[in-house]
Amino acid sequence: MPFQASKAVTKVYSKPLVLVVDEIRKVELAPTALGARANVPKAIRRARFARPGALVPLDVEVSQGRVRTYVDRLGKGVDRKAIDARIVLNGVKPRAVQAQEGRILKRLAAGRSIRTAFATNSRAPIRLGFEIQKPKVGSAELDEAVVILRGSNRLLFFDDAKMVRWFGVATGQPSFPTPLGNYEIVNLQRNPWWYPPPSDWAKDADPVPPGPGNPLGTRWMGISAPYIGIHGTPDAASIGYSASHGCVRMLVPDAEWLFKRVEIGTPVFIISK
Repeated sequence: MPFQASKAVTKVYSKPLVLVVDEIRKVELAPTALGARANVPKAIRRARFARPGALVPLDVEVSQGRVRTYVDRLGKGVDRKAIDARIVLNGVKPRAVQAQEGRILKRLAAGRSIRTAFATNSRAPIRLGFEIQKPKVGSAELDEAVVILRGSNRLLFFDDAKMVRWFGVATGQPSFPTPLGNYEIVNLQRNPWWYPPPSDWAKDADPVPPGPGNPLGTRWMGISAPYIGIHGTPDAASIGYSASHGCVRMLVPDAEWLFKRVEIGTPVFIISK
């Protein structure tokens, strides 16, 4: 009888504990995975001398260090960073990505619940608790967007995710490449002055006022890359080539058309295609 009783108690205690992460994910945790040990022989000895129907305690040892290590490892698998809403490219087409909340496992509470469950021989599912992290940017609306294909010397204008128009442009020379990346329009100027940038090629140049000889044409749309912008140019022959010092040149009428349709904050994507 003691052998059968010991086997039955061991089998019951060995049942896994279910940790509920969320609606679609659960984790089963066996006591042996954390080195939890039940003193079955001691419980059997007690039971032999207990009155019928009496509750016999089952002494259990649970390693706090192993539980802490397990919970830390579990947290790395279930933690999730908050994702800001943003505009991204799908190929050359912009689309809006919605925000997603982040979460961080409450490690102390999880460890305490696991230790208590094994120590008391409870196998009721444990729903893990999380601290919720809110994204910094909660929503993103896709209105107008500009996509520049540096390798093709083209500029695409999108409105509400639909391409409205494309233009031939001039981009940077190999020695002064137009930077790739995700930017936004930060400055809009009509009839701008041209000021020499802090670069060797412009160190002896003087500012140029608005007028027919201004290298920026009649419109400047500065982006968040330093000293880079989209602008008109009096040098129509450069359109379609890698000819600028990093900026994106457009024919003057094209730049004036685009200027009317963008605003501060309009996304600008520059890709290598």
